[in-house]
This record gives sequence, structure tokens and C-alpha cells, in this order.
Amino acid sequence: MLRRLERGPRTRAQLEEACARRNVPAWAVEQLLDRFTELGLVDDEAYARAWVRSRHSGRGLGRRALRHELMARGVRRDIVDEALAEVSGEDEDAAARALVRSRLGAMARLDRATRYRRLVGLLGRRGYSAGTASHVVASVLAEADEALVGTEEDIGP
Repeated sequence: MLRRLERGPRTRAQLEEACARRNVPAWAVEQLLDRFTELGLVDDEAYARAWVRSRHSGRGLGRRALRHELMARGVRRDIVDEALAEVSGEDEDAAARALVRSRLGAMARLDRATRYRRLVGLLGRRGYSAGTASHVVASVLAEADEALVGTEEDIGP
């Protein structure tokens, strides 16, 4: 179990699962994990907060995807809710915009409807709600269209 913790933080549920695979008695696991928690070696709250910060800013994941990942790692719902509360609607919107802008250049040759559909799908897969995805994509595409029209006017005939 210490080797797993040396490689990086783990949730209590992940460590319990690893011990169960090795047929460690449940009473021993419980005592050991309680002691690790007292020492601060296992802290699901800190793990969830760090996970949310890292995956939201690094990969641009939305709340739904973050919730799914933390629940899959055995983090309790109340801890997940608390960690996700740190991501505001504005933070989520900004991350979605950054993600769309980063992918927009690769789609320059596609028609607007195809770009819209693919970008909304991308945000949906990253855990953003349909409403947020459609609003952000429409907004970023409108900005890109305005920028394109502005450059064409500057060039002239």
C-alpha cells in the first residue's frame, strides 16, 4: 500500500480495492487506512480538490466529467460536491472557450455547421452541459467570423 502512495496520492477506496485484491483482511485494512488518514497520508478531500484543479485547468474538463472521474475513484459524493463547488460557472465557461479556440484553427476548412457540430460534441465529451456547449461554441464562432470579416475589410479589393 505504501508503494501505491509513493507513486502518487490515492483515495481511500482505491487503497481498499488494492488491498482486497491481495486478500488483506478487511479489519487490518480499516485500521491501517484510519492510521494513514490520521497521519495525512490519505486525504480524499485534498485529493478531490487537487484533482479538480488539475483536470479542469489542464485538460479543460467540465463539472460533469470531473464528477464522473472522482466518483469512479471512490470519492464520496459530498466530497465531490465540495470540490466541484470551487469551479465557478465563469471558470467553466472560460475553460470551454479556451478549448474551443484551441481547436478552431484545425477546422478552418470545414463549413460553419460542421465546425459547430464537432465543437459542441467535443465540449459534450469533456463534460460540459449542452446549453453551455452550444452557447460557447456559437459565441466563439461569431467572434471568429467577426475577426475574419474585419481582416477582409482591411485588405480591401
